[in-house]
Amino acid sequence: MKYYIIAGEASGDLHGSNLIKELQKIDAKAQIRCWGGDKMKATGATLVKHYKELAFMGFAEVVKNLPEILKNFKFCKNDILAFHPDVIIFIDYPGFNLRMAKWAKENQYKTVFYISPQVWAWKENRVKNIKKYIDKMLVILPFEKDFYKKWNYEVEYVGHPLVKVIEDFKKDHPEIHVSENTIALLPGSRKQEIEAKLPVMLQATKNLPEYQFVVGKAPSIEDEFYEGFIKDYKNVKVISNETYSLLMKSVAALVTSGTATLETALFGVPEIVCYKASNISYQIAKRLVKLKFISLVNLIMNKEVVKELIQNDLTSEKITVQLNNVLFDSQKKQQLKNDYSALKQLLSEGGNASQNAAKSICSLL
Repeated sequence: MKYYIIAGEASGDLHGSNLIKELQKIDAKAQIRCWGGDKMKATGATLVKHYKELAFMGFAEVVKNLPEILKNFKFCKNDILAFHPDVIIFIDYPGFNLRMAKWAKENQYKTVFYISPQVWAWKENRVKNIKKYIDKMLVILPFEKDFYKKWNYEVEYVGHPLVKVIEDFKKDHPEIHVSENTIALLPGSRKQEIEAKLPVMLQATKNLPEYQFVVGKAPSIEDEFYEGFIKDYKNVKVISNETYSLLMKSVAALVTSGTATLETALFGVPEIVCYKASNISYQIAKRLVKLKFISLVNLIMNKEVVKELIQNDLTSEKITVQLNNVLFDSQKKQQLKNDYSALKQLLSEGGNASQNAAKSICSLL
């Protein structure tokens, strides 16, 4: 069978790579073309577009880069027509993927969405198009099945792929131990978000000089970009391609919203969620997004498990206060441990997500 997979972010590259490995186990003759990153390429799939070329974040940035985005749509359509796959698999990345799904269905391709767009957060009416253009929706968050049920749309919960990814990493790296003075800084994977958050995170490091702060570098961004930020901070360094090792060593973490908040929790690291966008993007989002929380940890647990410092609340003073809480308040640390354990249990109920998703896709074909 021929599979065409579209992922537009680092997390999509990770989940896409694990999905490809499972598809290859079931279908030994699988031919796969993909949009993604180095992890998907390493599986032997043909990478036609790297996600670092697609990293446009926020409303204002999308408008500014519209000509490039339109060029990508045209390229993708032509590439699919030339390859003529048996199925097109969309992994998250909704702004691009939902539009491509409409075109794919109109051109009579089978369509699967793995990792639902966050339609429960905003633009809920996008479900109408999902029902029209997606043959099978595979969800990874427990509450999404009930959400779609409200729309009379049957979806399949396959479990969360990060549970197995992180468990496997821990088993493969028993030599890594917690370093009592290491704190991770995970400011995001796009330049715009790093520019907004990393300077504030760095200011807070001056208040805890006895700690070694380590920035987890995004794989798609050059080293020189980070040097300009950290050159004046003696207790800060940058590492590349070692984010999971860093989390295993860390006693706490400052994490931008997104998949990283969930990864940090599954490693059991106390975290403070840091979010800041351009003022225009934030003001628009504030009016459109109707959620109590922005981090996946809090959304899944439906309560404040980890502290969120958003926009104007993201200051070095408030970061310092919250870091001291998770580092030295034993009651807070125990509560976090209990909540993280409940979170992992909840996400484990679906089983091996990548394997379940691959089986489901192959059964559709």
